[in-house]
Amino acid sequence: MPKVVTFGELMVRLQPYNYERFVQADHLEFSFGGGEANVAVSLANYGLDAVYVTKLPAHAIGQAAVNSLRRYGVDTSMIVRGGDRIGIYYNEKGASQRGSVCIYDRAHSAIQESTPSDFDWDVIFEGADWFHFTGITPALGPNMVDACRDACKAAKAHGLKISCDLNYRGKLWSRQQAREAMTDLCQYVDVCISNEEDAKDVFGIEAEATDIYAGEINREGYKSVARQLADRFGFEKVAITLRESRSASDNGWSAMLFDAVGNEYHFSKKYDLHIVDRVGGGDSFGGGLIYALLTGKGNQRAVEFAVAASALKHTVEGDYNMVTAAEVEKLADGDGSGRIQR
Repeated sequence: MPKVVTFGELMVRLQPYNYERFVQADHLEFSFGGGEANVAVSLANYGLDAVYVTKLPAHAIGQAAVNSLRRYGVDTSMIVRGGDRIGIYYNEKGASQRGSVCIYDRAHSAIQESTPSDFDWDVIFEGADWFHFTGITPALGPNMVDACRDACKAAKAHGLKISCDLNYRGKLWSRQQAREAMTDLCQYVDVCISNEEDAKDVFGIEAEATDIYAGEINREGYKSVARQLADRFGFEKVAITLRESRSASDNGWSAMLFDAVGNEYHFSKKYDLHIVDRVGGGDSFGGGLIYALLTGKGNQRAVEFAVAASALKHTVEGDYNMVTAAEVEKLADGDGSGRIQR
């Protein structure tokens, strides 16, 4: 069974019920989520050995966060315990023409105040095949840039494949800070995952003749973006998710996978989504892609599996994508009717 290690911050997610706004809510739903944790849950649900690494307080809320991963089979044995608080994010779900809103309260979290020495990567990577992180983790501070660099160097020494979702978060760091850190870290990456905006925000690479707000996708523009990324950093593969934002409730969703070694571009089918919860959509794509590549699926099937996994995530409340590989395969094979299963 392939073993994947992911590294990042797990946060408390607080959200008004249904589609209420923050200012009208008097109750909040309580759950957990975070980019790399979301990927780990997907992989565990598909049957892989998924190991999640972070630092969490040793109090009851920290333990609840650990338990939220354990219930789906994620290996939490490498989580470091310590620090005083767990980060929080408040999520207000958008609908129709009103976009979602995310407010962070993650300063001084246990992982943000951790040190690179907290993580023994030689022990963590024992027997592992793949390492995944996102651009959110180094955005937490210079110490986390160092921790990610240490992890990438150790992963290379152990012969692991490395994937990174660029995931630019403007509320955490500036474009210049992101460019400096990610230019350094991407030299170790084999598979890069991006979206319509990340390549532009982090590296200034933009798809031509594409308007993400009007929902207009130019395939040739994205092929150029993928090639520029691969040429600059030597990526083996570049995956780009393509979201056509018609409204907060209805999106077109597809993706492209560029195989730089074979010089091949693979575009998935497009799904018309009516969204229940879009948080974690990119993470579910990443989890699907890692699973597909690790289990020997070809490039076209890999991008189809990843997009189908993400399409299903948009129907699931919360950060975690609680679907099975069989459900994803069924959708990828063309059964998107939504008919009741008896």
